[in-house]
Amino acid sequence: MTDPKNVLGTALTLCCTSPLTGYYRDGYCRTGGQDYGAHVVCAQVTSEFLEFTRSRGNDLTTPMPQFNFPGLKPGDRWCLCAARWQEALDAGVAPPVILESTHARALEVVNFEQLKEYALKIGD
Repeated sequence: MTDPKNVLGTALTLCCTSPLTGYYRDGYCRTGGQDYGAHVVCAQVTSEFLEFTRSRGNDLTTPMPQFNFPGLKPGDRWCLCAARWQEALDAGVAPPVILESTHARALEVVNFEQLKEYALKIGD
């Protein structure tokens, strides 16, 4: 098994551990055969994005302790479904992304140039 790559072609870096994100809840935007949503875009969520995704039926702000989910607030980093990020982009509310932590599989759905336009630098 090879190490996962990011959209830059280098080793995938950690997205976030507080809150603990990723399909596998290990802090990385890795994906596998059962991740039908392809949770591969590491984003720093904004209030506009959170409201948008709630309006689409995916409330990421309400805590769900039964799933060890604290609820997100603006500024949190989270592994988003690539298709949801694209949908938010099309609606004008795409949150910034961390390219180093965004899995290469995102490029199956999202254009690299658009990701670059929304890129944060690590440490931002």
